[in-house]
Amino acid sequence: MENETQNYNVYGAYFAPLRSSDGVKMLVDGLDSADLAVIPEHWLSYTSPPASAHTALALLYSFFTAAALIGNGLVIFIFATSKSLRTSSNLLILNLAIFDFIMMAKSPIFIYNSAMRGFATGALGCQIFSVMGSYSGIGASMTNACIAYDRHSTITRPLDGRLSRGKALLLIACVWIYATPWALMPLFNVWGRFVPEGYLTSCTFDYLSNTFDTKLFVGCIFTCSYLFPMCFIIYFYSGIVKQVFAHEAALREQAKKMNVESLRSNQNASAESAEIRIAKAALTVCFLFVASWTPYGIMSLIGAFGDQQLLTPGVTMIPAVACKTVACIDPWVYAISHPKYRQELQRRMPWLQIREPDDNVSTGTNNTTNSTAPAATA
Repeated sequence: MENETQNYNVYGAYFAPLRSSDGVKMLVDGLDSADLAVIPEHWLSYTSPPASAHTALALLYSFFTAAALIGNGLVIFIFATSKSLRTSSNLLILNLAIFDFIMMAKSPIFIYNSAMRGFATGALGCQIFSVMGSYSGIGASMTNACIAYDRHSTITRPLDGRLSRGKALLLIACVWIYATPWALMPLFNVWGRFVPEGYLTSCTFDYLSNTFDTKLFVGCIFTCSYLFPMCFIIYFYSGIVKQVFAHEAALREQAKKMNVESLRSNQNASAESAEIRIAKAALTVCFLFVASWTPYGIMSLIGAFGDQQLLTPGVTMIPAVACKTVACIDPWVYAISHPKYRQELQRRMPWLQIREPDDNVSTGTNNTTNSTAPAATA
């Protein structure tokens, strides 16, 4: 670490003339040698962004934080107060809500840094921000894969495919254990390290140092935290859609043989078919995962193996925003949009004016929906 600090002192001295000439304010102006020691060399040559950029990001993160904490907080609250929703499958939804809650609970560090126009919380704040981000990001990715597995198993093996409570808890434990090395190894400099990025207001793992260890770490974490869960999600949800399409085709064929329009007594001509509903749900989940984490994955690969000049401070803030967006949307996709969650919210918070019809009013319709479209439920 001593040599590392000396190296960054050299970098700071090298860029000192540039900072002082023509009154140009650099990104690293005002930082001492201890702060410079944790900042990749790549960021030392960039000028400071305008104050309006910091203000805009602080406001955006404030909105995301409020939306995510309220949405995921409601999901956690409903689980804590409703025994009827504490099913094995819903434990996975709860775990995802916890990870998304953690992801946005670290945002005050970013907002404070943005308000102070830079690396205000220092190395300690950077490490806290990064550890919470690693756990929540990798944990949420693997939990999404577990949810996809649960729904695939339930639909393809309806008799014996449902998760037991013990198996669900085991999957949750495995997710936390899986995320732990990727969060702790960079923290203790065992492999990789956590560093500031972009405007130096957020932090993540180092993908810019031009060393073999850094490149290997980036390749491994990209594979383990992005490729693996994405492959699982696509495989399981494509299997769900294929199964439901086959089931619906069989029902239509049987109805044709019986010379009836449909085997579903409550189906009308304008009702959306089950396979379309489930295909939409599956595509939504896959799209959210790909849209939120692909920019970050591509950026880390560019930083480690590509042209680093493409990664300006402003550009690297875009993937970070994309990751936070999904934490706001997840509770609506997985929980709050589901009728049973909405009914529980309606009972406990009538002032929200949710007005969700009770199951007892239309039992037959709900039973049909649950039997044909479990992939769209929690």
